[in-house]
Amino acid sequence: MFKTILIGLAFLLSTFYFLFSISNAFAATLEELRQAIDEQNKSLQEVNLKIQQAQKDLEATVDKGKTLNQEIKRFDSSIGQLSLLIKSSVINIDRTKLEIEALQYDVNETELQINLKRGAIAGLLRELQQKDKDAVLITLLKYKSLAASVSEVQNIFNVNVGLSEELGELQILNGDLNNKLDTAAAKKQKLELENRNLANRKVLTESQKKDRQSLLTQTKNQEKTYQSLISELEKQQDAISDQIAKIEDTLRASFDPSLLPSKRPGVFAWPVKLKKDGGTAYITQHFGEQSYLYRGKPHNGLDIGGAPIGTPVFAAEDGKVRAVDNNDVSSWKKYQYGKYVLIEHNNNLSTLYAHLSKQIVAVGSMVKRGDLIGYVGNTGYATGPHLHFGVYWTPSILLKSISPAAGLVPVGVVISPEDYL
Repeated sequence: MFKTILIGLAFLLSTFYFLFSISNAFAATLEELRQAIDEQNKSLQEVNLKIQQAQKDLEATVDKGKTLNQEIKRFDSSIGQLSLLIKSSVINIDRTKLEIEALQYDVNETELQINLKRGAIAGLLRELQQKDKDAVLITLLKYKSLAASVSEVQNIFNVNVGLSEELGELQILNGDLNNKLDTAAAKKQKLELENRNLANRKVLTESQKKDRQSLLTQTKNQEKTYQSLISELEKQQDAISDQIAKIEDTLRASFDPSLLPSKRPGVFAWPVKLKKDGGTAYITQHFGEQSYLYRGKPHNGLDIGGAPIGTPVFAAEDGKVRAVDNNDVSSWKKYQYGKYVLIEHNNNLSTLYAHLSKQIVAVGSMVKRGDLIGYVGNTGYATGPHLHFGVYWTPSILLKSISPAAGLVPVGVVISPEDYL
């Protein structure tokens, strides 16, 4: 009997020592991981500050007029920004991997605690089964003294209380584990997105370099030639704008606004991350504002600037991709919306994402709110990188071929995006 007790005590001591060792190992490794994550955060903060400064420098060139020299500088700024964004992606990937690894340690430790808790509950259940074979009255009668009987009943009561407490703690641990698993899943999705960003930003960098060289070749690096090209493009764009305005005026004249969904915030999510949400983007032109770019005509969408080329653009709501097209004839013959994506939603509204540098969805594909669909760019008739976000009454949309723009240009009854964001 005494030997059995010693063996039991030795087992308990070895178990506690093992758990203590694991706990210390977890703590040491987690501390190292957290220090590494802090270092990545510092590096990312430094890169983000450089990206913001580069964006300010790029925006400053817009006010200096349309000259070949300024356009080349804009290309150089965009290429520099993309280089920084690539570095940001690499840091984000490394940091997210570390965060996932740290979470895995947390998950393992929580699972260990759950298994220990289950073992404790199993032990209490066995003890309760042994003590609770007889009814309370029989328990009171089977002992010679009343004190012994009451003591035994109290023991049964204590085991029940202990069991209840252990079950409550197990429930908390299970909830904690589920939260950590959900967080880990979200981190893995983030890692997948950042890997896609990295690959696409490398492609965009090469594309910007080619476009820069194409412009120099076409103009023969001559300011006079460039100004001639710009002047001709502006005339052609004005003609396209006039055609679209006539069609939209006709469509709007027979349109009943009561057919629209009720105006309320949250119908659509913001397609790019704004400053208030930790991003860099902000509104540069509201719907209906007069636009000097379109000879004082009301702006037919919402322009979101402050986001460099290569910034992810997300679907504002679940829907089906109706069009993925490009109105540009070449890297310097840039018309209307350039590269765009048009998505139909089940509320009779459609959303347009224009001036993209790259689209990554196909016509007919189904997208979910928040899915990556492309990247901010400077294609089409634009003075700098930004996203033109448009909302249309779906039944009114026409996809028109308007020369000299390439592809199909979306035309329809336009609605203020801010009524539904």
